[in-house]
Amino acid sequence: MDLIVPSSGLIFWQLIGFLALFYVLLKFAWKPMLAALEERDGSIESALKAAEQARNEMANLKAENEKLLAEARVERDMILTKAQEASKRMIEEAKEESIKQGALMIENAKAVIETEKKAALTEVKNQVAILTLEVTEKLLRKNLSDQASQKELVDEFVKDLKLN
Repeated sequence: MDLIVPSSGLIFWQLIGFLALFYVLLKFAWKPMLAALEERDGSIESALKAAEQARNEMANLKAENEKLLAEARVERDMILTKAQEASKRMIEEAKEESIKQGALMIENAKAVIETEKKAALTEVKNQVAILTLEVTEKLLRKNLSDQASQKELVDEFVKDLKLN
């Protein structure tokens, strides 16, 4: 087994080829590769910044949405409270109005009853007066058939009238 031993010329030419290839790669491939890597690094960094910004915006939007929801809840509670107060006030006003209307109807009914009562009493008094006159007339015709008793009765009535 014989190993092939490279000669010094081969090593020299390999070194020259390697350096030439290294120079060509350095000149034409290394800068574009570094530029592509830097560009990729920049795009990854900008994507990370955009993602962080989007995350922050989402957090802000979430906080703002929670704030708006809280405000909406407060406003809803306020509206419900006002509606309940308005409802209570309307019910109370309706009660007061119905009490006033009821009292007015009772007063009107009392006035009508009082008027009817007075009219009935007046009618009764008139009937009693008419009956009294008829009875008195009949009694007087029987008792006062002579002139002297009629004159005496008239004098007595005149005396009673002056006293009252």
